[in-house]
Amino acid sequence: MQRDWNPESYLAFSDLRLRPALDLLCAVPDIPQGDIVDLGCGAGNIGAALAARFPGRRLIGLDRSTAMLETAGKALAYDRIEQADITTWTPARRPALIYSNAVLHWLPEHGQLLPRLLGELVPGGVLAVQMPRQQDSPAQRILREVAAELFPERFDWSGWQAPVAAPAEYASLLDPVGALALWETEYFQRLEPSPEGHPVRLFSQSTAARPMLEKMTEQEAIAYLVACDGALEQAYPTRADGSVFYPFRRIFFTLRKAS
Repeated sequence: MQRDWNPESYLAFSDLRLRPALDLLCAVPDIPQGDIVDLGCGAGNIGAALAARFPGRRLIGLDRSTAMLETAGKALAYDRIEQADITTWTPARRPALIYSNAVLHWLPEHGQLLPRLLGELVPGGVLAVQMPRQQDSPAQRILREVAAELFPERFDWSGWQAPVAAPAEYASLLDPVGALALWETEYFQRLEPSPEGHPVRLFSQSTAARPMLEKMTEQEAIAYLVACDGALEQAYPTRADGSVFYPFRRIFFTLRKAS
């Protein structure tokens, strides 16, 4: 299966993915002078809103995915596009805001990563983060369990750990190092019907299912997705019109570096 991100598949649910991004942006407090970094900018769907909120600032879109950066560049919202690995990235000059929507849950060692990112800011700068905290939902359990049932030699979740911790753990980690505002929201998303499969599977296929699909051939992936459709229908029965309400939990915080 394709290893890079698929912007077209990701943007099929752009309205639902944009809402938490905008909610995070609205919560960013005033910041000092300096650049804005959209860390893990993806297809760039928040770039225009960042530029409008902070006019006159240099806006940098940074991502690891070549395909996503190509799409982000077409939005013309960014002054600069950079390809980099967040785990080793260091800015050429310290920004005033590092804004990261729905990307850091893909990365490990938050206990080291988040304080390091805060340290890259100018004094008084802000780190703003949103991450899905959906790993214990029926949908994501089904994605993991079906993969293990079909391909047990490839998928063993016995040592698996959730990528995003509980809010209290982030509070304990981050409150000592900066001025912290932290909250959690559960969105009740209406997913429209589709002849291509269960709405929750289609929503998850380009994100939560990627680690499984990357280890499958095309034919294996087809069998896997069909099996997921059946299991998801049991957990999230479609309504009369084929739509589904899908609860989706996300954690947010803003963290200001000391001046």
